[in-house]
Parts: sequence; C-alpha cells; structure tokens
Amino acid sequence: MVKKIFAKCYIWLILLIMYAPILTLFVFSFTESKNIGSWTGFSFRLYLDMFKNEEIMTALLNTILIAVSSALVSTVIGTLGAIGIFYSKKKTKKAFDMIGQIPVMNAEIVTAISLTILFVFFGVKFNFVTLLIGHVVLTIPFVVLSVTPKLKQLDPNIYEAALDLGATPKKALWGVVIPEILPGIFSGFMLSITLSLDDYIITAFTRDNSFSTLSTYVYGATAKKGALPPTLRALSTILTLIILVVLLIINAKTKNQATIKRHKDVR
Repeated sequence: MVKKIFAKCYIWLILLIMYAPILTLFVFSFTESKNIGSWTGFSFRLYLDMFKNEEIMTALLNTILIAVSSALVSTVIGTLGAIGIFYSKKKTKKAFDMIGQIPVMNAEIVTAISLTILFVFFGVKFNFVTLLIGHVVLTIPFVVLSVTPKLKQLDPNIYEAALDLGATPKKALWGVVIPEILPGIFSGFMLSITLSLDDYIITAFTRDNSFSTLSTYVYGATAKKGALPPTLRALSTILTLIILVVLLIINAKTKNQATIKRHKDVR
C-alpha cells in the first residue's frame, strides 16, 4: 500500500515538473503584464492583440501550410517506402533499415547544412519548395518508423489470399494492406505535423527570408526585444489547447475502437 502511494506521488511529481512551465504560461496569458511573474489583473488583451497582429497571423498560416504539405508528402513517400522495405529481401531490408535510421539519429543541424550546401551547389534559390524538401527530409524517417510496426503485425497470408482470389497487386495493396496499417499511417502523419510545426533549424537554413514561420518569428521577436513578447504567451496557450483537444479526440476514438473490437471478439 505504501509503495503504491509513493509510486503515484512520484508520478504526479514528475508530471508537475514537466507541465509546470506550460501551466505558468497558460496562467500569465490572461494578464497584460510584460513579464511572467508579475500579475496586473485578469485580461484577454493578449489574445485580442495576437489576432490583430498581422505578422503572427501570417507566420501561423505559413506554419500550418508547410506542416500539412510536408506531412502529406512525407506520409505518402514514407508509407510506400516502409511497404517496399518490408517486402524486400532480407539483405536489402536490413541495409535500408540501417540507412533509414541515420536521419533519425543524425543531428538536425547536419541535415540542415547538408541541404543548404546541396541547394547552393545546384544553384537553387531558396523558396517554399526548398523549405518543403527540408521538412520532408526531416519527417519521412519517422513515418517509416510509425508504419513498419503495423506491417510487422500484419498477417502475411491476407495479402497472399487476396492475390489467390484474383486481386491484382495494386488492388491487394489498397484493399488489404493499407486499411490494416492505417493507424500507423495516421500516427506518422500526426508525428510529421508535430515535427514540422516546431522545427526551427531546417526552416532557418532552407527558407526564403520573406517566408516566416512561428519558430522563426519567435526567434526573431525574442532576439529583437531580448525577451518573449507577451502576445506569444497567448499564442502558445492556444496551440497547446488545440494539441490537447486533438489528443483527447484521438484517444477517445482509439478507446472506442478497442471496445468495439473487444465486443466483436466476445461474440
């Protein structure tokens, strides 16, 4: 009994340490004080100023645009890559597995500098396309890592059965394999969006200076003023709440699907 109480207290302490900064940011987003720690009264002023700030709104839209675009491209390429690697011969599969882990383990600054040198070497001007390529390079390995476990859980006889029943390889892929690994594909998509949203290094090295994202805006605003602008507290709070709502919806949906599946198995 004592061990259980100690374990629960320990877990709650760790969670408090992890989320205390976010909670602090959330609380002080409802006051006009320029400095966190100084309360000047409850107010929604920072939220109103945030929506009126054209730079923040432009950066937000640009961030969403590049995150969704790169996530879509990465999900398609990463899923097809994971399927291709999974159904390859053992030696080829092992080699590609090792190669696929390098971008994950490699320092992000190395990837950013490598992309910059590559674009400069071929005389490519930095624009939205170069930024998109940078984010796709960053996120593809994580899509592969998300899809591969689902492929390993897949019964290989299902695909072969589909072929034996007259389905073409393409039909068997889209009608049998893809639906079975869909949770892994969705996880890879969400992970890609998350990685793209808060990326700064690759964005800073591969973007055009006229194209700003939230990460570059926050860095620039902080560098100019020497401290976090008050309106960014409101922006951070909104982003955190959106992510929280999305996670709650996904968890509720997953739990519901698990309950339905369990009831079917009982029948």
